[in-house]
Amino acid sequence: MDTPHPAQQELPLPFPELSGDQPLLPARMLNEFVYCPRLAYLEWVQGEWADSADTVQGRHVHRRVDKGKPLPEPDALDEEEKLHARSVTLSSNALGLIAKMDLVEVDGGAVVPVDYKRGRRPHVAKGAYDPERVQVCAQGMLLNEHGYACDQGMLYFAESRERVNVVFDDELMALTRSSLSGLRLLADSGRIPPPLEDSPKCSRCSLVTLCLPDEVNFLKRGMGELRPIAVAREEALPLYVQANKAKVSKRGETLEVKVDDQPAAVARLVETSQVVLMGNVYLTTPTLHELLRREIPVTWHSYGGWFLGHTVGTGHKNVELRTAQYRGSFDEQVCLRVARGLVRAKILNARTLMRRNWRMDEEDPKPVLKDMRRLADQAARVSGLDSLLGVEGAAASAYFGHFNRLIKRKEEGDTFRFEFSGRNRRPPTDPVNALLSYAYSLLTRTWSVTLTAVGFDPYRGFYHQPRYGRPALALDMMEPFRPLIADSAVLTAINNGEVRPTDFLKAGSAINLTPDGRKRFIAVYERRLSQEITHPLFGYRISYRRLLELQGRLLGRFLLGEIPDYPNFMTR
Repeated sequence: MDTPHPAQQELPLPFPELSGDQPLLPARMLNEFVYCPRLAYLEWVQGEWADSADTVQGRHVHRRVDKGKPLPEPDALDEEEKLHARSVTLSSNALGLIAKMDLVEVDGGAVVPVDYKRGRRPHVAKGAYDPERVQVCAQGMLLNEHGYACDQGMLYFAESRERVNVVFDDELMALTRSSLSGLRLLADSGRIPPPLEDSPKCSRCSLVTLCLPDEVNFLKRGMGELRPIAVAREEALPLYVQANKAKVSKRGETLEVKVDDQPAAVARLVETSQVVLMGNVYLTTPTLHELLRREIPVTWHSYGGWFLGHTVGTGHKNVELRTAQYRGSFDEQVCLRVARGLVRAKILNARTLMRRNWRMDEEDPKPVLKDMRRLADQAARVSGLDSLLGVEGAAASAYFGHFNRLIKRKEEGDTFRFEFSGRNRRPPTDPVNALLSYAYSLLTRTWSVTLTAVGFDPYRGFYHQPRYGRPALALDMMEPFRPLIADSAVLTAINNGEVRPTDFLKAGSAINLTPDGRKRFIAVYERRLSQEITHPLFGYRISYRRLLELQGRLLGRFLLGEIPDYPNFMTR
């Protein structure tokens, strides 16, 4: 008869003291690691962050404790003295830890760290969940490391105004040490943990739209149900300034636009997603500093709308993503694989736009739609980028050769009709081409800002080859969205009468939009970005503005090896 063997115990190994430029682990990251290892990796290694109602409320809870008060040295503590030290920061190379403690209470020579938490105290056996207990235990370990006597901590739950005592027993100390080692090993491995499967934790996680747990699992398996992305409604919108010699300055919590020293417009900072400056516009240095602090990008355009570049803060910390992007961009097979999907999606989306908007009853659209379908299938099978360029050119010729059929016919009594005989640019020679060029410039800017926010380098692409000053990846990613966003906005503006013949200026053979015309078209374009559609693959409702970010993050998941292929967006 076999004798049962006792469970093998984990052998605790001391953490090697940090040296050189190795970073200390924040104690709050242990909380995230115990809650979800993938969340900790996203925040600590890839530098991802997104606010939610919980994180905003959490900062509100900490507003008092963040005022700060020093903690005396251990040998200076009076056994009879009682005091409260706030916002105490301690670190240890031996532990590899750093923590900013909300509150440290001193009573009779013993110290107790108090960690503030939003919400109510959970009614569980240990008084609190393991992530919170591990975090306060790590704070206790740091206090002991610095010579203080600390054998317990407190968790204060702000909503219910209750305290929970956390004793640093052997079990909790072992869990904290193993979590510290586990997170350190995970960070050194360079491999992101897989997402949780249908976990209730995901719905309350602030990084759910960055992590994409259901989407990644769905794309891995090719089946399953997806929960809709539940995020707060996006209220912030771009602020466009195009008046010549306008001045943008900060006044309190608002941005104030002045023209000739006279107030022209005011926008609340909290409702501004980016600032778009066109032409000779002056932005004050204090205003730029505030925009950088709030991570609100500033994009710069020529007066005619040509996208020049954008100003952001220190940039995204996700080096892993850019490394994968560069690696893939030098791999011919990866470039061809991505490019074929992008061009195929562009052709099919253009075909759908034609099918939905065809206006010439006397001409049957079926032949050109059939030809577009054939070219899309051909794009998926080409063996090189040169061949793909030829297929894309043939599809563009068929598409723009019939684009005039999508424009509203001239009514009886009309003295002007938007005519389109073919695509031309640099400069555009008719109003329709002027609108198309301007729409593509706006879409390039939108994609450049989105890709930068996700963590990509917008200048290194897969299909478009890098050239000086050309955002190749933004041009790649916008290909499937040219017909869906830019061309659709142009057709809407023309067919609904939102731009008029008087909105254009002619200089020689070139045609450009007037300032009023640009203003009206920008409104159409931004309205299109805010329009919600049903995602054909995932089945939930999402705005085009949010969809661009989603597609950028899915490209990252593909390049990092989490999903087998990049799923292009193709509308039905």
